[in-house]
Amino acid sequence: MRVGVLTGGGDCPGLNAVIRAVVRKGIKDYGYEFVGFRDGWRGPLEGDTMPLDIDAVRGILPRGGTILGSSRTNLMKIEGGVERVKDNLAGLGVDALVAIGGEDTLGVARQLHEHDVKVVGVPKTIDNDLNATDYTFGFDTAVNIATEAIDRLHTTAESHHRALIVEVMGRHAGWIALHSGMAAGANVILIPERPFDIDEVVAHVESRFKTNYAPIIVVAEGAHPKEGQMELASGERDAFGHVRLGGIGQRLAEEIESRTGKEARSVVLGHVQRGGTPSAFDRVLATRLGVQAITAVNDKDFGKMVALQGTDIVRVDLAAATEVLKTVPVERYEEAEVFFG
Repeated sequence: MRVGVLTGGGDCPGLNAVIRAVVRKGIKDYGYEFVGFRDGWRGPLEGDTMPLDIDAVRGILPRGGTILGSSRTNLMKIEGGVERVKDNLAGLGVDALVAIGGEDTLGVARQLHEHDVKVVGVPKTIDNDLNATDYTFGFDTAVNIATEAIDRLHTTAESHHRALIVEVMGRHAGWIALHSGMAAGANVILIPERPFDIDEVVAHVESRFKTNYAPIIVVAEGAHPKEGQMELASGERDAFGHVRLGGIGQRLAEEIESRTGKEARSVVLGHVQRGGTPSAFDRVLATRLGVQAITAVNDKDFGKMVALQGTDIVRVDLAAATEVLKTVPVERYEEAEVFFG
């Protein structure tokens, strides 16, 4: 059997660990041949491939990014895209696909499966917002990076008696903001799931200054105020219809400074959360998912995504993983609110 492997969407620590596990397990245990598709769904759409064997995956376990490259190509919005992919797979002799990605990449995988393409999905996103899995690889690394940054910002905020607003990633789900904010002792955490009251935010800031400590606010990029409180600029959209976010941190800093008279600065962590070597947790999780993904291919159990539930790797339908996003539940946020102020 010849198996294609691709990585789509935003890059993520642990992608190379999955690729390595899929290839090593598939070659050593099943005698499979592998082909890597470059740059997400653009690869099978255009027939752009690279060799993928034991030598190609040697030494990549600790590397960030992806040796296959990635993109946000949405072949479902390209006329004849599905047929082009099926024709290219047939022409290359590819019998099955392992698609590694988040909601958009695996959403395409689900639709391809409905068009009789044999595909198994692996959940990847630093946002941890894929349903049917407790954690996605990349999330732990992103949280660790954000936590370290916030730890460092505490000391400089205190030195200059200023408020610091730390903007982290999280379009629809505030998992990174919640976990890094709690771990680093932020005074306020703002997430997309819960529109914030700017008056309450300012009150927390003023309360913190009254105790002679500088406030730290962690805000997910997709967080937004209650209707009518603050105006936010909207950006252009990508191939999957997502608005390009960024700027809520700066907008908050401006609002807090104007209302309190205290200096406020915004720090945007941005893509540094995606980069660099994966944590030990993410290396192990990615490896386990990769092993189970190629096992599912060998079992001919297509249309599934491998997922972490508890401490076990299980298989779930791609539809269950992609139809609804996993967002922060109210009770989890309320746990963090106890420490605000």
